[in-house]
Amino acid sequence: MRRHHAGTVRRSGLDRLPAWLHGWLVPLLVLLLWQLVSSADLLSDTLLPSPLQIVQAFAALLVSGELARHLGISMYRALLGFALGGALGLLIGISSGLGKLVEKTLDPTLQMLRTVPLLAVIPLFILWFGIGEFSKVLLISAGTFFPIYLNTFLGIRSVDVKLYQVSRILEYTRLQQITGLILPAALPNILLGVRLSLGVSWLLLVVAEMMGTSAGVGYMIQDARAYSETAVVFVGIILFALVGKLSDSAVRRLERSWLRWRDTYKGQEHAPTNGRASSHS
Repeated sequence: MRRHHAGTVRRSGLDRLPAWLHGWLVPLLVLLLWQLVSSADLLSDTLLPSPLQIVQAFAALLVSGELARHLGISMYRALLGFALGGALGLLIGISSGLGKLVEKTLDPTLQMLRTVPLLAVIPLFILWFGIGEFSKVLLISAGTFFPIYLNTFLGIRSVDVKLYQVSRILEYTRLQQITGLILPAALPNILLGVRLSLGVSWLLLVVAEMMGTSAGVGYMIQDARAYSETAVVFVGIILFALVGKLSDSAVRRLERSWLRWRDTYKGQEHAPTNGRASSHS
């Protein structure tokens, strides 16, 4: 008779909770402690309002319509700047990745400009383009350009040379090589650049809306700070965090949908156990 002895895997307390709740454990714990400390009057409401006060401020802004107005304007600026900078970064990244002449001509200048902090050129943006919508969108576009450009270039140059050899054997045209081989192979890097650029667009949006405007979430934060309405400041910060997270999650869903063909390491749910499976005759 053959007997099997297998080590048992113990389920941790985290495994007993629904999977969707795992990522909320730390934020919920922080909110609970925050509310307890605020309820005990250990913190000044002006310096750090309680979560309940922030929710009340959020509800008041929502009912008045101010929240929707500011958020709509901010999303318009961020998405327009992302679209312009991302499209240009993708186009130049593809051109530099495919052509040595374009790379030698443009890449040194772009690498030099990439190291210049965007905050340092804000005075020039204001001097050249004023404080209107164009300067704000242009500032966001400048920031979103580089992550997509760099990752697109890297993705194209990382394509396995054996795939090129196969495409020559199959007598692919240049267009078929680009659309059927190069871009699909570079897609993981391109999508990574999109995720990074979306994050940069929201970061620069705050700066753009604080350098002179009358609407937007950044303006709402600046105005609330001037009147010591700290709860409204937190509402604006949370809005940026939520919208940034939603946009990042949307790109990740695209990654899962478009990159199903990749076979990559997904991580382990459980740590290795000491149990061993053995068989004895």
